Amino acid sequence: MVIKVEKSLSTMMNARIIGSGKETVVLAHGFGGEQSLWDKILPVITQAYQVVLFDWCFSGAIKEPNTLFDPAKYCKYDGFSNDLIALLEELQLDSTVFVGHSMSGMIGCIASIKKPHLFKKLILVGSSPRYVNSECYEGGFDINEIEQIFSSIESNYYGWASFFPTLVIDKNDSESIKKLEECLKKMKPEIGLSVAKTVFLSDHRDILEKVVIPCTIVQTTNDLVAPMSVVEYMKRMIKGESTIEIIDIDGHFPQLTAPFQFLEIFDRVMNKSF
Repeated sequence: MVIKVEKSLSTMMNARIIGSGKETVVLAHGFGGEQSLWDKILPVITQAYQVVLFDWCFSGAIKEPNTLFDPAKYCKYDGFSNDLIALLEELQLDSTVFVGHSMSGMIGCIASIKKPHLFKKLILVGSSPRYVNSECYEGGFDINEIEQIFSSIESNYYGWASFFPTLVIDKNDSESIKKLEECLKKMKPEIGLSVAKTVFLSDHRDILEKVVIPCTIVQTTNDLVAPMSVVEYMKRMIKGESTIEIIDIDGHFPQLTAPFQFLEIFDRVMNKSF
């Protein structure tokens, strides 16, 4: 008789805990990425903190066969937030400092509403509750621009994966552009399209007033994905204590392009009493 041993969620999500310290920091990557996108800041923060890293179910870093990703479950951020909660509970962690890049910022907000005891602070990096413009809201994209992104992904995924990083990372940072391109190309095209639709068609403006965990919004001065109008909206709508930290660079990935400035902000946040 063959006994099938179910893998734990932490194993399936490639979760690992490194570093040491009294406080736990959780690093969550965004769409198309993987945990290696945090590598530039890890040597510093692991000296003072216990750091949790993992890969979301859509990541190309998830080992095959990928039995985690279910397009029906992950058509909304709720599926991701439930995974985050389950992961932290499996690792027996609470009162964590959650650092969420891009889509992960809103996922962390949703999880903090469901299980506030799991979170002590939220650091939202280039995050947005809605990407599509509406009559009273400037998200950065018209719906036809979003539909063009979907069309490009569907018709020529690998061509899009080569082009997209040049739009969201400073053109002078060729190393980081190449890194993101490699991550995107490891992701399955059909998964990439499914998650892109989940992200770019999301609207979580209504949850911001329910976020009571202290938040720091980290924003670059020129981010195509999350413009300054989004940051100001989030600051205005989040119910809990919130502050904005600006990094004077182009692009959507300050942890890659400006790791030293990112770490300066991180240090201020960790030493701040809200």
